[in-house]
Amino acid sequence: MTAALPEQRLVEEVARLERLKNRIAARQAEAIREFARAHVASQTADGRVEPGQLEGLERSIVAQVGLACRVAPVEARRRLRVARDLHAGHDRVRALFAAGELGEYQVATIIAATSHLDEDARAEVDRQLAERRVETLGVRRIHDLARTLAAAADPDGFARRCRAARSGRRVTVRPAADGMADLTAHLPVEQAVACYATLARAAQDAAASPEPLTRGRGQVMADTLVERLTGRATPDAVPAEIQILVPVEALLDPTSPLPAQIPGHGPLPTQRILDNTARKTWRRLLTRDGIIIGGDSRRRAFTGTLAELIRARDGHRCREPHCDAPIRHLDHIHRHTHGGPTSFTNGRGLCAFHNHTRETPGWTAHVVDSTGNTVITTTPTGHRYHSTPTATITPPFGRAHDPTRIRAG
Repeated sequence: MTAALPEQRLVEEVARLERLKNRIAARQAEAIREFARAHVASQTADGRVEPGQLEGLERSIVAQVGLACRVAPVEARRRLRVARDLHAGHDRVRALFAAGELGEYQVATIIAATSHLDEDARAEVDRQLAERRVETLGVRRIHDLARTLAAAADPDGFARRCRAARSGRRVTVRPAADGMADLTAHLPVEQAVACYATLARAAQDAAASPEPLTRGRGQVMADTLVERLTGRATPDAVPAEIQILVPVEALLDPTSPLPAQIPGHGPLPTQRILDNTARKTWRRLLTRDGIIIGGDSRRRAFTGTLAELIRARDGHRCREPHCDAPIRHLDHIHRHTHGGPTSFTNGRGLCAFHNHTRETPGWTAHVVDSTGNTVITTTPTGHRYHSTPTATITPPFGRAHDPTRIRAG
């Protein structure tokens, strides 16, 4: 018998580890479900949470799962939903998951496609998926098949959801690498296709023009979008008001490699900002070790410049560990009702989810240093999690710029 070649053994090892990873994910889902059930039982048994307050309790469970798994609340809620729905009609999919034949992402795709169905309808979709050997399909095929089967299982509900989904149209912007951002429009399909076709037609017209074309098709479409949305002849002529962090070293030394920072969107070359001819308003903020410092107020709410300082210090992202959601609320770490000041060191930016979670019994937060940079969150189970703002601009060689060393004039 010919011995297996090294690469054959390695491929077999990769396959074995993939199945093992899937089985571990399945066991984690079981543990999440068991924790959720146990936590509900313990919180309602001692009277701390009334049965009618289960919505707040679910938020608390999601937050604790997120902290334990080191993921954002959106991902934690998805994992909790998967753990719950696997036991509500998806017996065959659950068995394939536990055997390592289906991966976590594949299972989550099936759960998301059938989340609106009752248990009997899910069981029918589950049966048909197993008959079609769902474990042999790619994620995209699983996505399309599961949604098709779910629509067939509840055609009236599918029609209602399609009508209701149109109210969710929106436009969002997300930071991307190298000073770019992704502008996304969530539209009814016919509107999205019409918009894209219009931009594509503009690119075709530009290509047919007798003038030399120096831009690619995608660039023409992007420039046309900006021009038609803003009414400006060129994208660089768009005015904007931008809050920006600029390291002092970059202002004093034109050769400094340190980039500027747009809070919530990432780095941008300092020279690109200084050379830009568009009309822009900049607000420069004082930093030390790349973290914004200063600010105080006697007001009840965080407003004005103080609110802007806190948001910029926290990078316009929720301060709770592993959460990347945008800041929606400014929270008093030491509660205002307990004498906590409306100050820079006592404020932190939170998403709506984590701000509401804090109102659930058993959750506390406190500052552990005089600067207010380190905050400890304690969960109802007694676990403690540290949160520290991430430095937005790194000083050269790890040394902080000392603003007291700058001489006037």
